[in-house]
Amino acid sequence: MSGRCVFCAILAGETEAEVVLDEPSYVGFLDVRPLFPGHVLVVPREHVDTLPDLPAELRDGFLEAVQRVCRAVVDGLGAQGSFVAMNNVVSQSVPHLHCHVAPRTKGDGLRGFFWPRTTYAEGEAAEVGDRLRAALAPPGA
Repeated sequence: MSGRCVFCAILAGETEAEVVLDEPSYVGFLDVRPLFPGHVLVVPREHVDTLPDLPAELRDGFLEAVQRVCRAVVDGLGAQGSFVAMNNVVSQSVPHLHCHVAPRTKGDGLRGFFWPRTTYAEGEAAEVGDRLRAALAPPGA
């Protein structure tokens, strides 16, 4: 990957970051524009753009690293819980897979999701469900 990826530059030590988790396959560092103090980005060392691109052999370890960061924001910062989120392409400001873990406390001002909620029209949920089930079906099924 070229030096254009800011996360790859952090992983290579070319760009400074406040690293909180440093492991052979995963790194966690503080977001420079946090929702709240302690907002961590967990990234794989291997450059992959999105979650669907993450190699199978890295999936379990990636989720385990995110789980540990979730525990750390509670145990280390006194948060009551955490907000965990990941964008794929749309709203993904850096095209390197990253999972946000932000500490949460009741009354912190963060309200639900960051986008408007909607409802399904009559029959729309069934149609959307059918399309997703078809896309998830094993090949040849």
